[in-house]
Amino acid sequence: MQLPGAPELIIIAIVLIALFGWKKLPDMARSLGRSARVFKSEVDELKKDGKPVPSDASETTVKGDVVDAEAERRAADARLADAERRAAEARAEADRLRAGDPSTTPTSSTESDVRRDTTL
Repeated sequence: MQLPGAPELIIIAIVLIALFGWKKLPDMARSLGRSARVFKSEVDELKKDGKPVPSDASETTVKGDVVDAEAERRAADARLADAERRAAEARAEADRLRAGDPSTTPTSSTESDVRRDTTL
């Protein structure tokens, strides 16, 4: 069987345009493509019929680390205790400064800077 050449394809295109109109041809081609895609997926489904198939979600799920909840709780408790200790120290320092204790007042500009702890 011989494949159609350029003249035959041109004649087929002219006949299609005459029958269906210029504006409907892209819609028909899109519909034909969707139908072919659905048909292919149904054929694949029939081939796999009866076999367990993993879902798309199971293939795209990101593997995570196992977290030890007890260790996380202990670490959070330690951070909380440290924060409470620093807050108590800051309150005590503020009370001393409010009381006007001359031994704790800063003497230079570097001592008056607030110490910032950036660890969390």
